Amino acid sequence: MDLLWPIKWAIELVLVGFHNLFTLMGLESASGVSWVLAVVGLVLVVRAALIPIFVKQIKSQRNMMLVQPELKKLQDKYKGKTDRDSRERMAKEQMELYKRTGSNPLSSCLPLLLQMPIFTGLFFVLNDAGNGKSGVGLLDAAGATSFSSAEIFGAQLSDTFFGSDELNVKVLAGIMIVLMSASQFITQKQIMAKNQNPDVQNSQFMQTQKILLYVLPLVFLFSGLTFPLGVMTYWLVSNFWTMGQQFVVIRNMPTPGSPAFKERQARLAKKGKLKLEEPTQESAAEEPKQRQQPVSKNRAKKKKK
Repeated sequence: MDLLWPIKWAIELVLVGFHNLFTLMGLESASGVSWVLAVVGLVLVVRAALIPIFVKQIKSQRNMMLVQPELKKLQDKYKGKTDRDSRERMAKEQMELYKRTGSNPLSSCLPLLLQMPIFTGLFFVLNDAGNGKSGVGLLDAAGATSFSSAEIFGAQLSDTFFGSDELNVKVLAGIMIVLMSASQFITQKQIMAKNQNPDVQNSQFMQTQKILLYVLPLVFLFSGLTFPLGVMTYWLVSNFWTMGQQFVVIRNMPTPGSPAFKERQARLAKKGKLKLEEPTQESAAEEPKQRQQPVSKNRAKKKKK
């Protein structure tokens, strides 16, 4: 049984639905424009469905920022202890810390991981279409042939960088691969440069983010060489969505203490919309109380008189 069957069926439903819509609007059924726009529509549906996951990701990332000081204390507590019991206690306390604070070290990869089954299903749908095979749902043999043979800038959507000797295919595929890698790099760089608290720059979480800054673009760079143009169209549009979505989030909901947060505070202050925070009970309790001077006996007698 094909485990991806439900995903492939849903992909074909959305893809064919958008294609029929654009055909009704006057575009040619076999044109690359109608199929590319259908892929864009598929991206919009998928990414809109992932918005709740993205919001959860942002909250988890912020929690990871807040938990870094406690995590550093925990690491210092078990520093130099390599015995099994110490490692197990550290792992247990670390998991309890993540659970208590609602943080997740893999939160930045969650939307990407959730898209992988969709991406895999789309890859197989397009691969089957390129071989003239009908899909599992609404993408019949005629639709599969129409998709695979549809051309954009003279290249078919089923072509790949290594699978074609045509120069225009290689140029188009190369441009898309570069844009995919660059958009992924810019998105990750946005987070690190503008939405991170300087106090946690040397934390383990930040070291992981720095690794992802270069690893993820390389994944797109090398894997894109074997992707059909139709698949790369989906991934490229999805990356642009992520980059724009990240920009909006960083601008309007920045991490406290980050450069983006200071910029937002300055904008609100300029517009007169910045509200001064009232001191909390904890901060009020921490304020030093004025020492009461002892009253001498002579002064006390004078007051009585």
